[in-house]
Amino acid sequence: MPGYATRIQDVTVHGDAWRLRVLADNQQYADPEGDAERAGISSAQWPLFGQPWPSGQRLAEAMHGHCVDGKRILELGCGIGLASLVLQRRGADVVASDMHPLAESFLAYNAALNGLPAVHFRRIDWTRHCATLGRFDLIIASDVMYERGHADVLAATIARYAHDTAEIVVVDPRRGHAPHFLRALATQGFVAPPSGPAAARAPGLTLSMSRGHTRPRETPAT
Repeated sequence: MPGYATRIQDVTVHGDAWRLRVLADNQQYADPEGDAERAGISSAQWPLFGQPWPSGQRLAEAMHGHCVDGKRILELGCGIGLASLVLQRRGADVVASDMHPLAESFLAYNAALNGLPAVHFRRIDWTRHCATLGRFDLIIASDVMYERGHADVLAATIARYAHDTAEIVVVDPRRGHAPHFLRALATQGFVAPPSGPAAARAPGLTLSMSRGHTRPRETPAT
């Protein structure tokens, strides 16, 4: 036994059926080797990665129809990885990332559960630069700003891994840190589209910004 309980949940994204292995509930916790503790993940935070939160499903819905041709895509804080799985099914060049020690195994299991090859995964610490990760044309995330300080760290991480020409899509469930996040991105050269940076609809906000002009794509080190 792994020390925690799971269940299979069925979800749909624009009519497409998905089966996901998720944690049985939000009371699960297992960190026998101390990996989560070393990563700064508390027992209360530990189970949050393992659920299909509304913001994550909304991000997956956005990626179902988003233009991905020729784009290298990074998902930050992927959790169980539904948005990355949607992109993988579409044939996109996607890298999923998370700090949680179980995110990679859950993502691989869910890819196999839906008949997909494993999604490329990287464990990323937002406070440290990963030189081999390279840069991306599209960076996405959902429900990753629990505190005001997270907005600054997320904006800096996006700026670090975004091409000079890049776009972002972040879904936030109205925790109140979106305005600070958008201001922090603006200092990195990101601007909102003419319609504005946020599309409001339950269960939250979809924040979109971009910067730069057309430029050649780069291939990162592996």
